Amino acid sequence: MNKMEPKGETPSRLVVGVGSALVDILVHEEDAFLQRIGAIKGGMTYVDKDHIDHVLTLTASKPQIVPGGSACNTAVGVGKLGGQARFVGKSGSGDMGRFLEAGLRGNHVDPVLFKSPSPTGRVLSVITPDAQRSMLTFLGAAAEALPEEVASGCLDGAAIVHIEGYLLFNPALIRSALTVAKAVGALISLDLASYNVVEASREMLDDLVDDFVDILIANEDEARAFTGHSDEEKAIAALGQRADIAVLKVGPRGSYVAASGKVCRVSPLGPGTAVDTTGAGDLWASGFLFGLVSGYPLERCGELGSACGYEVCQVVGAAIPEEGWARIRRDFLLRRQS
Repeated sequence: MNKMEPKGETPSRLVVGVGSALVDILVHEEDAFLQRIGAIKGGMTYVDKDHIDHVLTLTASKPQIVPGGSACNTAVGVGKLGGQARFVGKSGSGDMGRFLEAGLRGNHVDPVLFKSPSPTGRVLSVITPDAQRSMLTFLGAAAEALPEEVASGCLDGAAIVHIEGYLLFNPALIRSALTVAKAVGALISLDLASYNVVEASREMLDDLVDDFVDILIANEDEARAFTGHSDEEKAIAALGQRADIAVLKVGPRGSYVAASGKVCRVSPLGPGTAVDTTGAGDLWASGFLFGLVSGYPLERCGELGSACGYEVCQVVGAAIPEEGWARIRRDFLLRRQS
């Protein structure tokens, strides 16, 4: 991580997330409900606000509303770990936008939220009994983020700029974010976000990864769509050829981290059954990136990512409760300092 430690200067520890500023709406339903509403199991479908409002009238469970968005969740995790975190996105100026901004500040994240008269974006996550989440996304104000807004200095001082793959659907915006991140000297982390995002953006994604990305993060479905490999060892090897650091998350089986031609296997934390996988990959990334800017060895970064991913799977939604953060600090942060 020499790039984060220039000679004669205090190394930056700031992780900046760039992505869609969204509010998550969580409901529990059976698998048959997904077909009824046109959701892709385990995937993400873009819809309009009226469709989400209509689906909510069909649900049997009471919705839970929390701050969300992939890169936003990662920034929150870094902040909760005691790191320096910033989130860059675009929200509405109404109640939902204020709710999102207050949630970021309350979780030790510096919010850079450009404002729009449009409604704040939202994601309806349908959680099925197998703990899988299937998403209907209305981007709202998030879709109006402009390339020049990201170029306005909001990435200054970053050690790592973490970009969610969903921005691939806004080519001008993601190119601007990548170009500015490179110009400020930050490492660039890209989470591939969803296998259907990878499939829809394959050609552009190839070019962007080769030109910009230092840290490439994928789960097994995303890795299969990107590399063509279903075999875990072949998939992580292929990912490792595309970025300095590559991560393959394989759910309850743990994860792999590849760097400098070597691959380490990170065991999962505990045998616990997942209650909900919402935010699992996002929080995994928060632990991993916090470890990187803190100077941890890569395997230790992966273990911290695993701990964060495990804890968020024990609750509904992407917010780890305070007792979960206390366990992470006790078992991973304080133990390292002792």
